[in-house]
Amino acid sequence: MSRFWSQVVRDLTPYVPGEQPKIANLIKLNTNENPYPPSPKALAAIQAELGDDAARLRLYPDPNADLLKQAVARRYEVTPAQVFVGNGSDEVLAHAFQALLKHDAPILFPDITYSFYPVYCGLYGVDYRCVPLADDFTLRPADYAPVHGQRHGGIIFPNPNAPTGRLLALDAIAEIAAANPDSVVIVDEAYVDFGGETAIPLTARFDNLLVIHTLSKSRSLAGLRVGYAVGHPALIEALERVKNSFNSYPLDRLAIVGAVAAIEDEAWFADCCRKVIASRDVLNEQLAGLGFEVLPSGANFVFARHPQRDAGELAKALRERNIIVRHFKLPRIDQFLRITVGTDSECAALVTALRAILG
Repeated sequence: MSRFWSQVVRDLTPYVPGEQPKIANLIKLNTNENPYPPSPKALAAIQAELGDDAARLRLYPDPNADLLKQAVARRYEVTPAQVFVGNGSDEVLAHAFQALLKHDAPILFPDITYSFYPVYCGLYGVDYRCVPLADDFTLRPADYAPVHGQRHGGIIFPNPNAPTGRLLALDAIAEIAAANPDSVVIVDEAYVDFGGETAIPLTARFDNLLVIHTLSKSRSLAGLRVGYAVGHPALIEALERVKNSFNSYPLDRLAIVGAVAAIEDEAWFADCCRKVIASRDVLNEQLAGLGFEVLPSGANFVFARHPQRDAGELAKALRERNIIVRHFKLPRIDQFLRITVGTDSECAALVTALRAILG
């Protein structure tokens, strides 16, 4: 700690990302990266941007990323004015916390959820209240209804939830948005393409609903850092005002063209998601066969615990076999492991290792 630190920095508990170890022959199932490569068309678009006239890299990119906004708008049948883009969905979320969730009243999010949310609250001075999930880790829409007409500062939750993987139906999201007409409701859909249905069509009915996506998961572009939000133009304008007061050029030239090509390659995207879902279903069955309790997942990961074995010890034993998974030492979920769905061979290696560990 330095005497030069501000009070905000002193009070922060930063988000801890999943580790990216440099270990040979590692089976990496801890950060929910897609096990398959991105669309060849995305790679070709990036190469073309470099090959046609690499000298253009000396110039700033389009500050509005209009090509990307148009691609997202076409994909979801909205207008570009309803689309915001940023440097990964985490940056989009950060702007949303500052632009839309910083009010006098506390915001609401689940007690078990994406651990960046309380970090952003600390960074931007946003008051919040955690809403307990049900015993089966489902989100109950009634828990987010205003009490005695009292307005919330906003509501945010992932769908599917992270790290549980539990999925909320669209009618439940509509119920939350309808019950809170004077509060922004943000749905973080980082994993929705692996088994859920996007809430983007609901933004036509609810001017208080913002839906955030990333290309890091289902589009296999975690290394490119592209995210976007879709909502009413007034919500998008608020995000643009914050972005243009913070960083007017968040997306570089390569990210813009690569993201456009990835969004337009629907066949590659659909095939990739099908493969991950099929592998997840097999992994669920195999883990259950080893005695694990596995929560229903709509994501590219599973959340599982073994009734007779400590999760931390299992994670340690797997690591000794060059397999890493995510273990959260948090209340209610400290006996669960979050396991990214890898390739079929990676999943098979995981199951073989667990079988040996369990004896």
